[in-house]
Amino acid sequence: MTKKTIFLHPDDNVATVLEKVEEGTEVQIEKSPNEMQTVTAITKIPFLHKIAIAEIPEGSAVIKYGQIIGRATQDIKEGEHVHTKNLKSWFYT
Repeated sequence: MTKKTIFLHPDDNVATVLEKVEEGTEVQIEKSPNEMQTVTAITKIPFLHKIAIAEIPEGSAVIKYGQIIGRATQDIKEGEHVHTKNLKSWFYT
């Protein structure tokens, strides 16, 4: 089953899922009215959590709302859950 997301800015490398996503589920990202991206979840992703929509190398910026929300603490693969296990946010340091 295809799941939907919230995608807010063209620079974002994550999207927010609108319902719980199981591993192997296709997730649709509407990047613009004329551009859709499909990403397959490689991990479970809880409701309203972030999914990587591109590879994010360790140390790279994680971008949501067009803003850097933290740095990847390890390589994050496309389709992976992005959360405190692989994201260091300076808001909570």
